[in-house]
Amino acid sequence: MLMVSVGMSLSLTELAATLRRLTWLAWVRMLLATFILPAALSLVLAKLFHLTKPELAGIFLVGVAPGAPLLTRNLAKKGFDMHMAASYQVWAALMIPIMIPVVVATAAKLYNRDIWISPLELVVQVAEKQLLPLALGMLIARAAPAGSQRWQPTLNTLGNIFLTVVLGLALFKLGSALKAITPLLPVVCLLLALGCIAAVWLMRLTDPIVVETFAISNANRHVGLAVLLSGEYIHSQQAVPPIACYALLAPLVMIVYARLYRRGTPAAKGASGEAKRSLASS
Repeated sequence: MLMVSVGMSLSLTELAATLRRLTWLAWVRMLLATFILPAALSLVLAKLFHLTKPELAGIFLVGVAPGAPLLTRNLAKKGFDMHMAASYQVWAALMIPIMIPVVVATAAKLYNRDIWISPLELVVQVAEKQLLPLALGMLIARAAPAGSQRWQPTLNTLGNIFLTVVLGLALFKLGSALKAITPLLPVVCLLLALGCIAAVWLMRLTDPIVVETFAISNANRHVGLAVLLSGEYIHSQQAVPPIACYALLAPLVMIVYARLYRRGTPAAKGASGEAKRSLASS
């Protein structure tokens, strides 16, 4: 539902144009910021905060899985470039079948484990959960532009409500397993979200709008995919609480970041200056 809603806001020509807005070298840097640095940071945080092996696996899968659609459609209202955010999401989805198997297999070797995630399985998941719904939303917008404008808010709200309910039911079902998790797990999730933002800053891209849009999008990790992979490859209930914890905390980090960003934009500064001048004159 969320991806269909996002697709209703997009134009194929603008989407392609935003993909070409960055050079190939910039996209290579974003591979580092999107897949490598968050995954590495999750391992470091797990070590520093003494997470259990299942908790480590859960937070690592969050770090390795980018591209969630949670706030993409609302970014334009907050001063970010929505088409750039959508382009990032499409690019991340295309990179997932290539990067996730390699990163997971490499990290598993550090713990004397052999874990190989089939790229074909990831291609199917990305196509079903992201690319096809996105294309459907774009087709609906093209066929019924007026109707799609009315349906978008409802579809977006329903998608977010459904995701929240599913996470709540998952936490309820885990029950006793939640009592055994590390108390500092929320701190780990908070630091991971901030680290994902900082990873994009470290790439030193030239366009400020691209940097800010990619930074908030990078914090928006794909918790749905992380839950799916944890159930398929980890087989431990304690791998889910870190994922659910990140799903609850990351939107708060992104909301605060968006408010700080809007406060720092030229338009906001201009409005603040105008208010000060008006107050002084009166």
